[in-house]
Amino acid sequence: MNYILKNLPERTSKPRQTGFTMAMDKGLSVREAEDFMSIAGDHVDIVKLGWGTSYVTPNLKDKLKVYKDAGVPCYFGGTLFEAFIIRDQFDDYRKILDKYEMSFAEISDGSIDLEHDKKLEYVNKLSKQVTVLSEVGSKDADKIIPPYKWIELMQKELDAGAWKVIGEARESGNVGLFRSSGEVRSGLVQEILTKIPFEKIIWEAPQKAQQVWFIQLLGANVNLGNIAPNEVIPLETIRLGLRGDTFLHFLGIERKKDKSAPPFHAD
Repeated sequence: MNYILKNLPERTSKPRQTGFTMAMDKGLSVREAEDFMSIAGDHVDIVKLGWGTSYVTPNLKDKLKVYKDAGVPCYFGGTLFEAFIIRDQFDDYRKILDKYEMSFAEISDGSIDLEHDKKLEYVNKLSKQVTVLSEVGSKDADKIIPPYKWIELMQKELDAGAWKVIGEARESGNVGLFRSSGEVRSGLVQEILTKIPFEKIIWEAPQKAQQVWFIQLLGANVNLGNIAPNEVIPLETIRLGLRGDTFLHFLGIERKKDKSAPPFHAD
């Protein structure tokens, strides 16, 4: 860091199990990826190439090399896995992982109907080839999964070989863990945490208010995902209490409510 500040929350160091930041690359150029890593590489643990963007991204190998040289693993979005599965191309998908020297893979079923036993089979098989991130939740806003089912699915996928499970929210943050407004389904999150260890979950939280909510609930070292490249540095300041939203939170100071003053707005 550039100077000393006292009483900041302690952040875990890379490679880490908690305090994990997963950033989403939705189509950065090679030069943009270089710029991204130059400013935020120390704060990013893994980069996801969103959904099927890798299929149409030019100079893909060059971009992957940028991330590799920065010491940041990269993986293809879960929707790409689903695109291969619905076309009965699982073996082709495995070959693609080898071709691009991927050490991580995301398995999801947010866009397709996939029997859970079959999903577990894919988790188990791929876990012998790469480190598996398994996503739970649907991209369909009308498909509401009860908390007990989230817990059951997450636990079974961890037992099948997933390194961590991902709570679905899409890149917009308005399905799965969240209401259409972006508001956190707080009861769902807290019930999941009664059974699934918090270090085993990456919560997709693309919106600032969602990031703040999780950090206030679980601390600076909560695992968060689907972070936009230009939001990685801002997120790190939220984790450290260096932005208005969490400025007093880690100092144990309550913000005074002055009814005569205008409402507080974080930057």
